[in-house]
Amino acid sequence: MFKRALTLSVFAVLIALPACLERTHQPVDRPPLTYPSTKKVEVADDYFGTEVSDPYRWLEDDQAADVEEWVSEQNEVTFGFLKTIPFREQIRSRLRELYNYPRYSSPSRAGKYYFFNKNDGLQNQSVIYIQKGLEGEPEVFIDPNQLSPDGTVRVSLAGFSRNDRYVAISRSEAGSDWRELRVMEIATRKELGDHIRWLKFSRAAWHGDGFFYAGYDEPTEGQELTASNKFQKVFYHKLGDPQEKDALVYEDVDHPLRYKRPQVTEDGRFLVLRISEGTYGNELYYDDLSDDQTTFKRLVQGFEFNSSVIDNLGGKFLVQTNADAPHYRVVLIDPASPAKEAWETVIPEKDDVLRRTSTVGSQLFCIYLVDATTRIHQYDRSGTFSREIELPTLGSAGGLRGKHEDEITFYSFTSFNYPPVIFKYHIASGKSEIFHRTEVTFDPEDYHTEQVFFSSKDGTRVPMFIVHKKGLKRNGHNPAYLYGYGGFNASLTPRFDPTRIILLENGGIYAAPNLRGGGEYGEEWHRAGMLLDKQNVFDDFIAAAEYLVHEEYTSRDRLAIAGASNGGLLVGACMTQRPDLCAVAFPAVGVMDMLRYHKFTVGWGWAVEYGSSDEEEHFKNLISYSPLHNIEEGVSYPATMVTTADHDDRVVPAHSFKFIATLQEKHAGPNPVLIRIETRSGHGASSTEKVIEGITDRWAFMFDQMQIEPTY
Repeated sequence: MFKRALTLSVFAVLIALPACLERTHQPVDRPPLTYPSTKKVEVADDYFGTEVSDPYRWLEDDQAADVEEWVSEQNEVTFGFLKTIPFREQIRSRLRELYNYPRYSSPSRAGKYYFFNKNDGLQNQSVIYIQKGLEGEPEVFIDPNQLSPDGTVRVSLAGFSRNDRYVAISRSEAGSDWRELRVMEIATRKELGDHIRWLKFSRAAWHGDGFFYAGYDEPTEGQELTASNKFQKVFYHKLGDPQEKDALVYEDVDHPLRYKRPQVTEDGRFLVLRISEGTYGNELYYDDLSDDQTTFKRLVQGFEFNSSVIDNLGGKFLVQTNADAPHYRVVLIDPASPAKEAWETVIPEKDDVLRRTSTVGSQLFCIYLVDATTRIHQYDRSGTFSREIELPTLGSAGGLRGKHEDEITFYSFTSFNYPPVIFKYHIASGKSEIFHRTEVTFDPEDYHTEQVFFSSKDGTRVPMFIVHKKGLKRNGHNPAYLYGYGGFNASLTPRFDPTRIILLENGGIYAAPNLRGGGEYGEEWHRAGMLLDKQNVFDDFIAAAEYLVHEEYTSRDRLAIAGASNGGLLVGACMTQRPDLCAVAFPAVGVMDMLRYHKFTVGWGWAVEYGSSDEEEHFKNLISYSPLHNIEEGVSYPATMVTTADHDDRVVPAHSFKFIATLQEKHAGPNPVLIRIETRSGHGASSTEKVIEGITDRWAFMFDQMQIEPTY
């Protein structure tokens, strides 16, 4: 197999530790696990003549008393098991050390003020700071840690007014996707009385003395976290008015299952609506705000491509699109003649994939991917190439946002074991200087990262990053953690995560393949892992595991597979298709019931990716790999810890509940199959403390099941 070593900076602890494989953890003398009794209720659906039983459907009602009791019983078994792991507390202590370092965000400017986020290390939420100019003294603008006793209220900046006097604040609680918007006056730090509720995936698009936003009707009490979210509408809120007076700007009663994303161009002339039927593909509409009439006209037609407005240039729209360009290009569209044939190419499609284009200081910055690592090119607004920004090594970069008049901007850079560095970038000269370097107590010379390419089942060449300690012997005995996603056009690029050091400093291997379904190689790569070709994603992941075993990085009894959300589906599908593949499985917040996913919250938006069981062709495909429906009686499955949370209103916990109930019923083997259900948390951990607690239990469970004792 072809390999390419990456000159990545990677991290190890300063203290030299012996390899954990020299210390074998003796199995804990535990009594056989007794799982909670889960009742079965006769429920079945007819799908095009095929009857499908669903005996655990009652678990979908997470507000019901019997479901709450079942959750409590499952957690009692799981946490009782985890408490028996002798080194669990040592892992927790070490994780707190690793996580305890200051973390900053790139600054953003509003007039004479700069804003940034900072976490001292173990704060549950990052604090938002404000300072006058880059040399000013930082002051606390908002401290979310003061807003709830358990630190699970999140706050973010959601849009500055055009006069830089106000900023919209987005707040969420306990990890839910529901947001509310509030408004603060920047100079006085005072919160106004404006309070907008029941938003998802929407910011404030400021115009005049108010802003546009996309919201939903208030859900039925008790169904806030499960009911399907339909009929998203666009409103205009005038400062000082109650939400009930907000003007309805756009609705589409004929298409209840569409997202609307409002955006106002920097010059304030146009309101742009990005309308999509799911997580992929959109149409663009616009309204000229220079007149008093609200009239939306279509700019880009059809939902088979992705298009986004970058800027307005003299009444024409600068748009990034993959229409007729699977790797994306930048075009100029005249609204008077919006047909594709009239588009003017500004930056043509390249072999590299264009992931994002921004405009700052009258320049265009294009972030490209080359084998899942970032390149940044700078152009003027006519599309003339200026320069490539030199990055420290191979990794991931982001940022480069601002306004036309800005002379400087900021970007961040990170890699698997390279903590984020924030660079200040001088637009005219192209000079980068370090603005903030993350300080951690690791030595970058002790670890090694490489990128390998392996062949999938059908011969497709797939890349994979592998991180491990320098000098590690490929003897087939190393613990390995294989993480994947493979869907929704998302790209897994190198990023630093201090929680992985637990694995790496104990002689383990972290591996991340770039599966089909992602966006690493453009739209062809994405489409090769969606809809009727979804099985390719699972084949890629299985091939990645087999590569690690064949090349003696690890063995099947020392391999764990993991993924979250769509990645949880990935793990569930692979462990049911190949129960012999690995020793441990971690399906997190996974889409496990592929026949009913579209019936909850925003699940309908994933049908463009998965297909829907409402259509016969897609039903047959979905049931062929749906994790819930492919658990077989009498099969010995890997040691499994399913994870979910009570406030996950994106992939509702019912997916994980029904999956583990079925697994506990049918699994025939000594391996534990457990579910860890977090409280006051959502699709991701809602606080730093919950991150540490969850990851502690993941590493403890993995090492325990592999009979490895970490060296602490």
